[in-house]
Amino acid sequence: MSRRQLLSFLSVVILAFFALIPDANALGGSQPPLNQPAPDFSLPTNKGEGNISLSDYRGKWVVLYFYPKDFTPGCTLEARRFQQDLPKYMAKNTQVLGVSADDVDSHAEFCDSEGLKFPLLADTTGDVSKAYG
Repeated sequence: MSRRQLLSFLSVVILAFFALIPDANALGGSQPPLNQPAPDFSLPTNKGEGNISLSDYRGKWVVLYFYPKDFTPGCTLEARRFQQDLPKYMAKNTQVLGVSADDVDSHAEFCDSEGLKFPLLADTTGDVSKAYG
């Protein structure tokens, strides 16, 4: 077998492998369908203002992102990026909400240490991920 044939064969095998990978999952469940409303939920906020519900923002632009844990390198970079870059690309009055399994106290400390100006919601029981599952 020539080198070219071998590379072609390997390319086909690799593409076939990737075709067999299931769709991406969000927080352990399937992603919500495109062009459909996100499922509503209510979670406590780090600001001590009670719960925030997604339905509070119906009719408004909302960026909702999920991350694994406060004070980890990935979430810290992501939170800083959101705060730096989103105003450049989003309409005014767009609400940013971060959701993770950390508790409200951890979120408050994380927001203070990183200077975050948007609320983080505590999903300590995994309810939101179950709603998407």
